[in-house]
Amino acid sequence: MPLLTLSHVTTYTYRQPVSFGEHRIMVRPRESYDQHLIDATLTIDPEPADIRWLQDVFGNSVAIATFDRRAKQLTFDSKIRLRHEPAELQHVDIEEYARVYPFTYSSEEMPDLLRSIERQHHDPLRRIDEWARRFLNTSGPTDTLGILSDMTKAIRREFTYVARAEKGTQSPIETLERRKGTCRDYAMLMIEAARALGFAARFVSGYVYSPSARERRTGGGNTHAWVRVYLPGSGWVEFDPTNGIVGNRGLIRVAIVRDIYQAVPISGTWSGFPGSFIDMDVAVDVTVDDAVAARPRSVSA
Repeated sequence: MPLLTLSHVTTYTYRQPVSFGEHRIMVRPRESYDQHLIDATLTIDPEPADIRWLQDVFGNSVAIATFDRRAKQLTFDSKIRLRHEPAELQHVDIEEYARVYPFTYSSEEMPDLLRSIERQHHDPLRRIDEWARRFLNTSGPTDTLGILSDMTKAIRREFTYVARAEKGTQSPIETLERRKGTCRDYAMLMIEAARALGFAARFVSGYVYSPSARERRTGGGNTHAWVRVYLPGSGWVEFDPTNGIVGNRGLIRVAIVRDIYQAVPISGTWSGFPGSFIDMDVAVDVTVDDAVAARPRSVSA
C-alpha cells in the first residue's frame, strides 16, 4: 500500500509576452477504491483570472482556467499526494460464461459498452483483425484473460519502445507496420485489436512508477498511457502493453476515455506575434514513500 508523491510540471515558453485563451487541465488522479487522494494542489503562473472544476462525460476531473494578463511563460505545476492499493493478477475473477472466448456481454451491460466496442480507425485490409486473431487458440477453447495477457506481452516483446515528445499518435496500422512507438501508440493498437475481437476497451492516461527495484517500468518522466478492457465479473481491468503487465500495479489513473483525443493533459490557446512560441517542457516525477497507510486529509485544488 505505497504512498506516492507526484509532481507534474508543464512549462510553455515564448519569445515575447503573449495572451492566453482558455486552458483545459486534466492532471488530477481519479478517486477510486484502489487510489485515494490525500493532497492535491494545482499552481498556475501567471495566476489565472478564474479557475473552475468540472467532471467530464467520463467522470474525469477537469480544471478550466482563463487569463487576463500577458506573459512570456506559462507554467502548470501539479503536486499530488496519493495512497495506492494495487490489485494483483490473481484477483481478476471473470464470470463463468465469459471465461472462454468468444462470449457476449449481458443485455444489461451491452448498451453502455457499445461505444467502447466500436472501432475508431479505418482498417480496410483487416490487418488489425488478422493480427488480433493470432492470439486465438485454433486447436481448442481460448481463455479470455489469456488472449488479452498474451496480446499485452506480445506488444512489449515484439515492438520497440521509442519516446516521442511531438504531439500526435500513430495510427494502429502505422504502429503495426513500423513495429515501434510510444506508450500511447501501443495503447491505441491494443484497443483496436481488442475491439476487433468484440471486447469493450478504453484509453487510460495517467502516471507510471516502479513499485520496486526489481520491477522497473518503462514510460516514466512524462504521462503514461495504457488500456482498460471490460471483463464481466471483474469490470474494467488494466493492461499496459508498454510494460507487458496486467493489473494496476505501478499505474495511477488520471483520465479514462473512449478515444485518445479526449485525454489531453493540458490544452489551450495563445495569441501573439507569429513565431512567438519557443518550447514546451514537461517534467513528471513519482516518488514512492514508505509503505505506511496515511489517514486522508482534506483535498484542495
